Amino acid sequence: MKKLLSFLLLALMVLGASTAFAGGNKIVIAHRGASGYLPEHTLEAKAAAYFMGADYLEQDLVMTKDDQLVVLHDHYLDRITDVMDKFPNRFRMVDGEKRWFAIDFTLAEIKTLNVTEGFTVKDGKKVQGFGARFPMFTSSFEVPTFEEELQLIQGLNKSTGKNVGIYPEIKAPWFHRAEGKDISLAALNMLKKYGYTTKGDKVYLQCFDPNETRRISKELLPKLGMNIKVVQLIAETSWNETMEKKNGKFVPYNYDWMFKKGAMQRIAEYADGIGPWKPMLVKDESTRNHLVITDMVKEAHANGIEVHPYTFRLDNGRIPAYAASFEDMLDIFYYTVDVDGVFTDYADRAVNFLRRAEYQRQGL
Repeated sequence: MKKLLSFLLLALMVLGASTAFAGGNKIVIAHRGASGYLPEHTLEAKAAAYFMGADYLEQDLVMTKDDQLVVLHDHYLDRITDVMDKFPNRFRMVDGEKRWFAIDFTLAEIKTLNVTEGFTVKDGKKVQGFGARFPMFTSSFEVPTFEEELQLIQGLNKSTGKNVGIYPEIKAPWFHRAEGKDISLAALNMLKKYGYTTKGDKVYLQCFDPNETRRISKELLPKLGMNIKVVQLIAETSWNETMEKKNGKFVPYNYDWMFKKGAMQRIAEYADGIGPWKPMLVKDESTRNHLVITDMVKEAHANGIEVHPYTFRLDNGRIPAYAASFEDMLDIFYYTVDVDGVFTDYADRAVNFLRRAEYQRQGL
């Protein structure tokens, strides 16, 4: 990595690292890297999660004006960078709000931005989303390209002898298509360039847009001679996560069918896994004495589908009332609900939990 901080981080993590651990077939997916400790999706956050023992590192992908793939959770830049200060007039108005979209900037311009912890602007002041995390606008971080991250992970796999996987997400393909860009094809070409081409390779490709997920599976992968694992992410319709054009207007995609009996059989026609929100598996009205568990996992497994829910955080207010602790929440989902993996901002805690659980299972 380019900065001294990166080298220091790697050295510290190597010295303090335990070996990667797989809890049976259960996996740990580092959500935006070690984002509980370092600014999300930075190379530093990915290096930290790597040495924490995560099985997979997540990459959210969006495109730049000059058709480069960068790793950002949103397809705009103003939540985690100083773009508003450096390019004050390069915004679009969205529902009466100014937003600075990655697609309106070249990669060279984006590389001039400083990345920080996520924030919102209230009364003209930047307010950090998770106040106990890495301090805003301290140290030096930048937006990485997808290729830079693949080179980092494959380089670490070579130097450590490990085989940590990747978990890229195609962000807002409907938006990119409206801007004249085929983000899915670009992402697949990059994966193919770096040797991720079969279900035996350590890669899951995820997307919230069911129309696009099906297109990837049924059209693009065969066209490119690829056959990687595909995951259908699941949202609430009210989030407006996915839009589709009807009668000339963009309207929210209706996810309601995914919560009905038989939905997993339909999804299994084009996907290898699902990524639901936690409350879609364990209802919020659950208590410590009575968990209300849906049939989604059971039906998914009956149709050969893996289940990787999101997002497991230990920040204040993020552990549901039915769990006594972060580890109790993990125990509920891994072993009572029987999910196959979880997305977490705290990969170290999940890895250590699975290690202890396996030791207990073996009577050690």
